[in-house]
Amino acid sequence: QVQVVESGGGLVQPGGSLRLSCAVSGSIFSIYRMTWYRQAPGKQRELVAGITSGGSTNYADSVKGRFTISRDVAKNTVFLQMHSVQPEDTAVYYCNARASSPYFVEYEYWGRGTQVTVSS
Repeated sequence: QVQVVESGGGLVQPGGSLRLSCAVSGSIFSIYRMTWYRQAPGKQRELVAGITSGGSTNYADSVKGRFTISRDVAKNTVFLQMHSVQPEDTAVYYCNARASSPYFVEYEYWGRGTQVTVSS
């Protein structure tokens, strides 16, 4: 019943910008971390950026200074603001949400992904 929906992907030229959104609905447990991952064809899925319920963030070295992750806690939504995108940023971007129950059991939810293509 939990839905994770990414949006905002598309075609962008090198050096351009776009913003991805991820909305999570239906979770009955508190979401303590939301993370953007990406996967290019033939490559392993990699972490792009993450943000915790406390506001702590982390980024892959390859996107530091170019991407910014933010969140709207009330709406269970996270954003990935992408600037100065490069062809190597081309990938399907997935949103991951992690939640925990009062029994400290963790749950993980994945979106279906949104395609980002950086090309001239």
